[in-house]
Amino acid sequence: MFRSQIARRHACGLILAVTAGSAAADSSSPLLAAYYDRQMAIVGGAVYAWEGTDRPKHLAATGVQVGVGRDAYYLLDVSGALRMYGDDLARSRAVATGVAKFAAGDAGVMIIAADGALHWLSGGTGAPVRIADDAVTAAVGDGANYYVARGGALFVRGKAHRGQYGDGKLLATDAFVSTAAGVAAITAHTGHAILMTADGDVLGTGGNIYGPVGRHGLGDKADRWSLIATGARAIATGASHSLAILKDDTLIAWGRGYRPDPEPVMTDVAAVAAGTYTTIALKRDGSLWQWGWGRPPRRLELP
Repeated sequence: MFRSQIARRHACGLILAVTAGSAAADSSSPLLAAYYDRQMAIVGGAVYAWEGTDRPKHLAATGVQVGVGRDAYYLLDVSGALRMYGDDLARSRAVATGVAKFAAGDAGVMIIAADGALHWLSGGTGAPVRIADDAVTAAVGDGANYYVARGGALFVRGKAHRGQYGDGKLLATDAFVSTAAGVAAITAHTGHAILMTADGDVLGTGGNIYGPVGRHGLGDKADRWSLIATGARAIATGASHSLAILKDDTLIAWGRGYRPDPEPVMTDVAAVAAGTYTTIALKRDGSLWQWGWGRPPRRLELP
């Protein structure tokens, strides 16, 4: 069973602190976020938000982490307050306090407190509901949600019909199920998920019509975690393509617009995020870039 293989290879597990270096939902870094046609970025400490290929708009002077849902932008400020923006970027409201880290997506937000308590905020409204303990990172997909516990165990609950659990089962559960061990990062999007192990192996499972989880199950779905790449330090995934940053800061991509096997697309990359067709990347020199499926990157001009 693949889960036991991961456990044997990473028996020491991984204690992941809540830091700016860990993944956040669809992105490799709290500094970037993308979901469907919305994007956000923190560049030089300032926060920007934009839709599609529009020019980024200045949103706030400072921020700790950005996130994007289907209909909202989210910003975690330095006080630990999570703020939600709609189409009117001039207005926001606080939806939670005491937040150390969060992951936004289709149906809501997963919030991690400083003590590792994991809360669910449905649609960005109402009061957060505690759903688990000892979480260090999380990802909200389209119907399946994930979190990594302290020690590296990966848990999932929600839809399973496309192989989202990665354990061979195609039936959903109401409770969180442990599906892998030795996990350092998790990202999820439209019916699929990508994880990264403690030593930099990248694996994927779920819907794979266009290849966002590599060659395994290409054209349909993969129902078990399978190896895509090695030597990574960060990961991100969009609706139908995925990316990883290697330890030498080379960005590789696969899936729609690319080949089924990872190919290099950019060097000197610090962070990356992906949406429906768009990829955004922050380079080591502080420049922000954006491009569509398989197209050459273009540098974004910030206001």
